Amino acid sequence: MRFLRRSTPSKVGADSSESAAPAPTDSDTSSPKRTAGKGRPTPKRRDAEGKRRGPAAPPPRTQREAARLAKANRPSKEERRRLADERRQRMAAGDDRYLMPRDRGPVKAYVRDVIDSRPHIMGLFMPLALIVVLSLLVPVPAAQQYLSLFSLVALSTMIIEGIFLGASVTRKARAKFPDEQIGALSTGWYAFTRASQLRRLRIPKPRVERGANP
Repeated sequence: MRFLRRSTPSKVGADSSESAAPAPTDSDTSSPKRTAGKGRPTPKRRDAEGKRRGPAAPPPRTQREAARLAKANRPSKEERRRLADERRQRMAAGDDRYLMPRDRGPVKAYVRDVIDSRPHIMGLFMPLALIVVLSLLVPVPAAQQYLSLFSLVALSTMIIEGIFLGASVTRKARAKFPDEQIGALSTGWYAFTRASQLRRLRIPKPRVERGANP
């Protein structure tokens, strides 16, 4: 019966070890665990409801709905008229932000100043076109002949003046802006079209007086 006697001390030792372990106190069982904070203030209920207020409007499903939405977002007639007037005034004043691409840049502004600084025979191009139309309507053959001859001579003079004017303006622009790439054909044609318009109808408006030396 020795194995019974040997097992008894081990059982007694286990009981003694269990009894030696400290029992949990009331403070350990009753105190709840503290959680870490969020690190940010709690938002107000009004702000949270404002963020959750309604989903975004769905996109239009038909062409009619798209047209109705575009019409609702379109500015009023008075607003469009005001914007058009402002754009027209800024274009006439020579603002690069509102000019057409062919009129933008300091080179084109200088060419306009050179053309506007003196009168040109090409400025009579529009009246000449009116004379040509009248020559076709006049039932007198002699008058038609003289008007046609006058129109031919005037048109030839304008073409010759336009060629010399284009070459002169291109030479001056290249001397004024040596770092710019200035084409003779495009600059000459721009000068010709500018000079062939009546001074009061030119856009942008002339900013130099006649006789100036730009």
